[in-house]
Amino acid sequence: MDIQKEVKEIVQKNLPPETQITSVEMEGPEVAIYTRNPKAFFENENFVAKIAFELKKRVNIRTDKSLLSEEDRAKKTIMELVPESAAIKEIYFNTAFSEVVIEAIKPGLVIGKGGETSKEIILKTGWTPKILRSPTSNSKVLKGLRNHLHKYSAERKKILQETARKIYRELPGNNGWIRMTALGGFREVGKSCILLETPETKVLVDVGVDVANQDQPYPFLEAIRFPLDQLDAVVIGHAHLDHAGLVPLLFKMGYRGPVYCTVPTRDLMALLQFDFIDVLTKESKESPYTERDVKEMLKYCITREYREVTDIAPDMRITFHNAAHILGSASVHFHIGQGAHNLVYSGDLKFAFTRLFNNLDINYPRLETLIIESTYGGRDDVQQDRNLAEEMLIKILKETMHKGGNTLIPVFSVGRAQEIMLVIEEYYRKGMLDGKVFVDGMTKEASAIHTAYPEYLRKGVQRRVLQNDSPFTSELFQEANGKERDKIMEEKGAIIIASSGMLTGGPSVGYFQKMAENPDNTLIFVGYQGEGSLGSRIQKGLKRTPITENGKTRELSVNMRVETVEGFSGHSDRHQLVNYVRNLNPKPKRIIVNHGEKNTAVEFARYLSGKFKINATALRDLDSVRLK
Repeated sequence: MDIQKEVKEIVQKNLPPETQITSVEMEGPEVAIYTRNPKAFFENENFVAKIAFELKKRVNIRTDKSLLSEEDRAKKTIMELVPESAAIKEIYFNTAFSEVVIEAIKPGLVIGKGGETSKEIILKTGWTPKILRSPTSNSKVLKGLRNHLHKYSAERKKILQETARKIYRELPGNNGWIRMTALGGFREVGKSCILLETPETKVLVDVGVDVANQDQPYPFLEAIRFPLDQLDAVVIGHAHLDHAGLVPLLFKMGYRGPVYCTVPTRDLMALLQFDFIDVLTKESKESPYTERDVKEMLKYCITREYREVTDIAPDMRITFHNAAHILGSASVHFHIGQGAHNLVYSGDLKFAFTRLFNNLDINYPRLETLIIESTYGGRDDVQQDRNLAEEMLIKILKETMHKGGNTLIPVFSVGRAQEIMLVIEEYYRKGMLDGKVFVDGMTKEASAIHTAYPEYLRKGVQRRVLQNDSPFTSELFQEANGKERDKIMEEKGAIIIASSGMLTGGPSVGYFQKMAENPDNTLIFVGYQGEGSLGSRIQKGLKRTPITENGKTRELSVNMRVETVEGFSGHSDRHQLVNYVRNLNPKPKRIIVNHGEKNTAVEFARYLSGKFKINATALRDLDSVRLK
């Protein structure tokens, strides 16, 4: 039976006539029900719960377009209903979805106690509020992204309707085979990419770039032996470039299908992709895609919450689970076929305390195959105790200040930057640290995006953001740019937090070149250094490196103090990874190791096999495995 017809029949069967349903539409994996009597749904909230349970889908109730007030009048009504203390920043209308988007610093006041205010908005204007949190500091990228989605809302609705037709198309009766192919990120760190296939479905999981690899920076997309219009979906675990950096290239190559991710992942990956283009342009290198391709990708993003089961193909559904790596990062559970196989792609994960995030998820309904990262899976990969790591960081900062030197902390602008900012801000508040702190690169923008999604943060940080006391927007952190770097170098005892984390580009490289020859200065690595990156070579003892100044090349002496503080990584070490596998419920029947240097991945797979008596292998790029 046609899925839309089936859904309509279920809705009509379960909702009484007084709900006055005018239409039922499929929008991607969701159902939109239009009504002339929204009040009936307010008076009996079980209506929506019952339909959602019957359909096993997210259900959106919207008023029929005949009830929509004129926009200026609706806006005036909203401003009258919502208290001024909500600090509304934007109001705009998406006619295609019968929605009014309301951005506010305190969205709880727009919702009202028990949802009363938002219900009043619906009853008095006809428009269904979509309430978004404004960041506590300005974010040009977030503002531009939200405006872009609004501008193309009518087109996005058509995209969702076409996606629904593909998701719910008829399939032959048998389940058939299931295969995964490693296209990148196996026996290496970077350019993560996996192809999952059944006889009817083709899905890409992550499409990353290896910014530290000059020879083979891209996954083996040429190994995909079918036109991209046959690809059903792209699923992105988190926003870092090594997992999401090449998604816009698919759109440049002609892909026009859904990209599933969490809301923060959508926003952060766009931020990092724009920055990737910018860095390559400044280095006179050709970018694999343009800003237009990033904007095209955004129109096709379908965002899901943690633990929300979502159909992405006739024989495949996914569920995102908190991975505690960066904002919005997820491990992905794939339910393939009619219970034929269940796969968990761990993505990058942290099975230990972080200041930023709550504990990751370890419980799944079913689990046959686990794909697990091994960045720090080596036998000697032991991260410092977190408290000791913080003490060591503060000790090095104080020692450098005492000598009158400056400290450079290269960071990934998403994740490590915010973790380090939280530590430094706390020690400053306690009076245990002083001096000036400068933040350069995309970190300020990324931090602003963090404040727009406090529900993804650890409770203590979330509470501070909600109280408009965000540690990321503290006056302690001074925003810097290229024009001010020479002036910052004149400071004594300054702390500079700058991207990129592996010294592969961005402002951190500029600061390093200005600071390297002064032995009073310090360089502190707090995150993973990819094989071949400048950061990795310095970490291993590099003392001289060529640089270009004013069109001339000279050798730069690395005289500054170089330290590594391991405890801040967003990845798990060997002990934490083993504990993650031990605590998974249920236990996997097979483990595939990825996202680790060759020797690390192979040895870790061997260790897991012996430890848990589970078949564990470390595939190579271009290997294919039949899962069923």
